[in-house]
Amino acid sequence: MQPRELIDTAPVPGGQPLKLYRRGHDHMIVLDGNELMSSRMSGSEKALAVMTLDRLKRVSDPHLLIGGYGMGFTLRAALANMGPGGLITLVELVPQIIAWARGPMADLAEGCLDDARVHLVEGDVAAVIASARGSYDAILLDVDNGPDGLTTPANDRLYSAAGLAAAKSALRPGGILAIWSAAPDAAFTRRLRDAGFLVDEVAVKARDNGKGPRHVIWFAAKR
Repeated sequence: MQPRELIDTAPVPGGQPLKLYRRGHDHMIVLDGNELMSSRMSGSEKALAVMTLDRLKRVSDPHLLIGGYGMGFTLRAALANMGPGGLITLVELVPQIIAWARGPMADLAEGCLDDARVHLVEGDVAAVIASARGSYDAILLDVDNGPDGLTTPANDRLYSAAGLAAAKSALRPGGILAIWSAAPDAAFTRRLRDAGFLVDEVAVKARDNGKGPRHVIWFAAKR
């Protein structure tokens, strides 16, 4: 097997550094030896956007808040499935992630960050959520491997009761909080329901061809 090549390392505020590797045409982002994401597996990240927009068909020009760029799969799927009047606020905590999208992974990015519908914010998505009131039709979070602060411990507040209350306040009536996870979490499902959301937990395969590991997306609707 061809060895993977370390391309760059990115510091993460309050957390372990991220490392970008390349093997042939594939890229991988690794945290503390664990592969967080790979260009080979994008199905569930795309589903995060597509299945959210399916639940927002009544909204002609939705405003989405996407937390975490990653490799841009969710952003590109959202752009491909929404009209010209839609708007996406993309929040990325790690500036180097955006630099990678414009540099060594520019071919993969396909210019999505330059789309006129995208407003890029380099900062903490929890702070953006906390400052909003009825601003978004959907909030899509893929900043950790599940509902705990893996990338940075400060992300735990996104999934706490207070964090869920802030997300609910930031959503418009009928809005959707969509959260990607590598695995189920029954306690988090209960926490979403306790926060007053209508919860739909969906299992999604990691690859576009329906194969690979099974991931989970929670779609929590504001009543």
